[in-house]
Amino acid sequence: MALTVFILQLAVCILAFPMYLLNFLGIWSWICRTLFPHFLAWVSVIYNEKMASKKRELFSNLQEFAGPSGKLSLLEVGCGTGTNFKFYPPGCRVTCVDPNPNFEKFLIKSIAENRHLEFERFLVAAGENMHNVADGSVDVVVCTLVLCSVKSQEQTLQEVYRVLRPIGSFIYKI
Repeated sequence: MALTVFILQLAVCILAFPMYLLNFLGIWSWICRTLFPHFLAWVSVIYNEKMASKKRELFSNLQEFAGPSGKLSLLEVGCGTGTNFKFYPPGCRVTCVDPNPNFEKFLIKSIAENRHLEFERFLVAAGENMHNVADGSVDVVVCTLVLCSVKSQEQTLQEVYRVLRPIGSFIYKI
């Protein structure tokens, strides 16, 4: 058994070595920032097909949190390619935050496909530091499949609390 574990550990080290080398050379981050959006655009289509009923259920009551104007103001943290857009209610005003600027072209495409939404802006920022979003300015914060990849979950949640209206809603999926 110990030999099997050793062989598996060795195999993982050998497979991971190119990533460590690219990271050491300072190239890995660039590759991830550039290629990850393309990969996510491809995978998210499949994921949305599998999870459509769950997402409809998750986002079914969003309109209940609309502010006094009747318009729902939504902030999506870690928006990626905008795969959640088709599940948001009509007229929803969407602001997107993602640390990777390479997602913007995919968001533009997703907004064009989801004309029922009002796209406000895309902010290049980490969830831990959304200083460009005003205190108490959004009705709903959506954060799906993101909290596992932020540097500080505590700081991200503090920012979510800061930007939400007092009776707003935080919707997350881990």
